[in-house]
Amino acid sequence: MSVAGVRRALQESVSGLPREFWWLWTSTLVNRLGAFVATFMALYLTLERGYSASYAGLVAALHGLGGVVSALGAGVMTDRLGRRPTMLIAQTSTAVSVAVLGFMVDPVAIAAVAFVVGMASNASRPAVQAMMADIVRPEDRVRAFSLNYWAINLGFAVSSAGAGFVAEYSYLAGFLGEAAMTLICAVVVFVKVPESRPVPGTWPGKDGAPGRTVADGVAAGRAGEVRLSTVLRDGRFMSVVGLSFVIALIFQQGYVGLPVAMGADGFSSSDFGTAIAVNGVLIVVLQIPVTRFIEHRDPRRLLVVSSLLAGYGFGLTAFAGSVAVYALSICVWTVAEIVNSPIQTGLVVRLSPAQGRGRYQGMYTMSWSAAALVAPLMSGQVIDRFGAQWLWGACAVLGTGAALGYWLLMRNLQGESAAALDGGAAAAGVRAGNGGSGSAGSSERVGSAERVECVASEGGTRNGSATPSASEHTSVESG
Repeated sequence: MSVAGVRRALQESVSGLPREFWWLWTSTLVNRLGAFVATFMALYLTLERGYSASYAGLVAALHGLGGVVSALGAGVMTDRLGRRPTMLIAQTSTAVSVAVLGFMVDPVAIAAVAFVVGMASNASRPAVQAMMADIVRPEDRVRAFSLNYWAINLGFAVSSAGAGFVAEYSYLAGFLGEAAMTLICAVVVFVKVPESRPVPGTWPGKDGAPGRTVADGVAAGRAGEVRLSTVLRDGRFMSVVGLSFVIALIFQQGYVGLPVAMGADGFSSSDFGTAIAVNGVLIVVLQIPVTRFIEHRDPRRLLVVSSLLAGYGFGLTAFAGSVAVYALSICVWTVAEIVNSPIQTGLVVRLSPAQGRGRYQGMYTMSWSAAALVAPLMSGQVIDRFGAQWLWGACAVLGTGAALGYWLLMRNLQGESAAALDGGAAAAGVRAGNGGSGSAGSSERVGSAERVECVASEGGTRNGSATPSASEHTSVESG
């Protein structure tokens, strides 16, 4: 592509989005630039404090448990209290709890505060995802989520490498740095970002204009009654959530199993920071080109292939003996992440009704939080009892199982569902993230069949640009 073509593509990517989005984007970037705890907690506990891998896994699991507990509650808060208040409460609580965690020395106190940090840091994700869907027109959401996830991974790449060197000097400085950056995010949201929650009894039309009254009788009643039970009864959505959990369980090993394994092999925190930064750099560089390559291909096949790449990418880690080989294995599962996330999150986006965005996003976020809870326990126990090689072998088995699950799910999703998937794939672009992760879709109806019908009709109208995706990671994931 020529320089003029690159300049034109860049201009098209950033133009036409509301000012509020850019302030939200800025807060996301600042937050990810300060990321430290989730990435370096295992190294901090094993190398700095001298605890076992099992204890490090327990603390990380409690951090994940906090996220599980807060995900659904934050989703309800997002729908009832509002997006902005939920973000402010979550970010302020995160800043305070992260700073306190840096001063804890007693093992029980460390575990307790880590649980609180997990609750607070995860609580903002449903609100951020719902707000982005609120303030951006449906035809621009793909670009918006792509840009937001670009910010997530740019911040992650910089912070991973930088925080590794900060940890060589002082782990406490890393904790206080994250607390300060998170507090800055809260200030940005308080000063610049207005509330965006739709007025009860209205829903946005397909043109993105808010305030269209729901007057379709039964649809109106259902639109006002989106509860957690509604989400749980949505079998198609819950199937995606379950497979998301398996995939997240694999990707989480990059942040809980991998640092412990590298530390046991004699590598330093800066070595790990350099290796894991490859993940963020590759996503920043490759997510747009890869998305353009896959956007017109069979999404069912891509989900299967990406699951296998994820499992066997981590499986390759069993043969790593140098930072270069570790980085090579990270390249493999990063490609899997780039491919899997837009397709999977495209499903989540389109299955999330406007009136229940917070609850749907909370449930999806919970799948990643649950993986963050289980993954440390799994990695700690397996590494302590059997060795890291068995952990990487287990990842390969999980990847194979996820591939089989996607194949069965997609084989059974025919007719309406297949049309929706194909439409979503054509629009699917780069992840939106947290992690993970995903945002509300363009369909505004609550019933699964109605949502699928709406997606199928809209899929062909997208202009081939990239779509949002799941995780924060990491995760999805998200910041």
